Amino acid sequence: MPDLTPDEFRTLGHLFVDAVADARAGIEHQPVRDDVAPGTVRARFAREAAEHPAPLAGFPELVEAVTGDADTRWQHPGFHAFFPANASLTSLLGDLLSGAAGAQGMLWSTSPACTEVEQAITDQLARALGLPEDFTHDGGGGGAIQDSASSAALVALTAALHRAAPDPECGWRVRGVTGRERVYVTSETHSSLAKAARVAGLGGTGLHTVPCSPGTRSMDPAALRAAMRADAEAGCVPVLVCATVGTTSTGASDPVAAIVATAAEHAAWVHVDAAWAGVAALCPEHRWVVDGVAGADSFCTDAHKWLLTAFDASLFWVRDAAALPAALSITPPYLRDAASASGAVVDFRDWQIPLGRRFRALKLWAVLHGQGLSGLRAHLRGHIALAGELADRIRRHDDLELACEPVLSLVCLRASAGDTATTALLERVNADGRVLLSGTEIDGRPVVRVAFGAVGTNREHLEQLWDILTATP
Repeated sequence: MPDLTPDEFRTLGHLFVDAVADARAGIEHQPVRDDVAPGTVRARFAREAAEHPAPLAGFPELVEAVTGDADTRWQHPGFHAFFPANASLTSLLGDLLSGAAGAQGMLWSTSPACTEVEQAITDQLARALGLPEDFTHDGGGGGAIQDSASSAALVALTAALHRAAPDPECGWRVRGVTGRERVYVTSETHSSLAKAARVAGLGGTGLHTVPCSPGTRSMDPAALRAAMRADAEAGCVPVLVCATVGTTSTGASDPVAAIVATAAEHAAWVHVDAAWAGVAALCPEHRWVVDGVAGADSFCTDAHKWLLTAFDASLFWVRDAAALPAALSITPPYLRDAASASGAVVDFRDWQIPLGRRFRALKLWAVLHGQGLSGLRAHLRGHIALAGELADRIRRHDDLELACEPVLSLVCLRASAGDTATTALLERVNADGRVLLSGTEIDGRPVVRVAFGAVGTNREHLEQLWDILTATP
């Protein structure tokens, strides 16, 4: 059966866009998360795929019938759990153009536009965030859009391992890790670093958990120095330190500059994971989130969390543009061409784990074009203001207390009556259906997290949340 003609696509496209617009328009009237039993959606599918085609005009209604009562609505303005996932309609327009192009941008020559738009956009954003010029493609480094911060961490670790044990013939990839390589994190570091260490073959002993400074949830530079020296004296190789800015649990940040100075004593790679918080540097008053990054080797922040860009779009920069190809480039004959051999172009296949890559930069370009930096700053500042007001209300309330000081748009709280009451509070709030929060632990005690950031969240939704939080059980 032939593909749709352009005219058929045009007609169906209007129906599909209407379905998306209708869903967004009515999302606030739906619960944030449906109460559904495992297997519900799968049971609605026949065992075998359909043999004959069906009209696509009815497909949006079919999707709604099968999945519409079994979802967690991440774009709901009452979604305050985890961290946001900003699939703005603006970014969806760019994603439509990306999908239509169908480009496979593994090499510059397979899509010069895909490559060079990404270079231009990541350079613009590096400057807008206040990163040093040597993190730009113009300045000797550069940015690439990964699928997630998890992939960015694995790419950074791969480059760090290669730099720690270079081999002009085959690199560490073929020789394998020795079992003596060490990666340094804290108990607050995202689990993606532990997974990256596992994927890289470092095993459980390769991950060294450094204590936090007393009374904080931030890496203790003195403890890091002691750990790295002890490992080096024992014949181990300090390879990478992950400094987090805005941890998932509580928004805590590690002292990046001090970590950079300590890591330099062993030539270890410093990767800064600012997946959630990093975009706040677009606001001059929150430029603290990139303090110390000038000395780091890599920096990551997610456009798909809090920057109005639909998943997946994780922004990853390095100071040395040669570091990633040195570790990741494998070039069989079928990937060789004159442009790559000239050294005048970037082949982004060498900046990531997979070979293939999508034209992700188009949706980010659409957001920058449609919102401008001023619109993005307003988006960020609005949520930060809501978090500040919520924190002030909690301080004045007899039955609630802050578990730690708020960070940007994240507020962590407890019930004053104790841990059992805190757990019950989270369950009661989520059972209401109009909002969704998530929990964590601090020092073994349960905590309720409120992470403002959904595209449509405004003061009205703060009032709604407050009413639910303070309602009599």
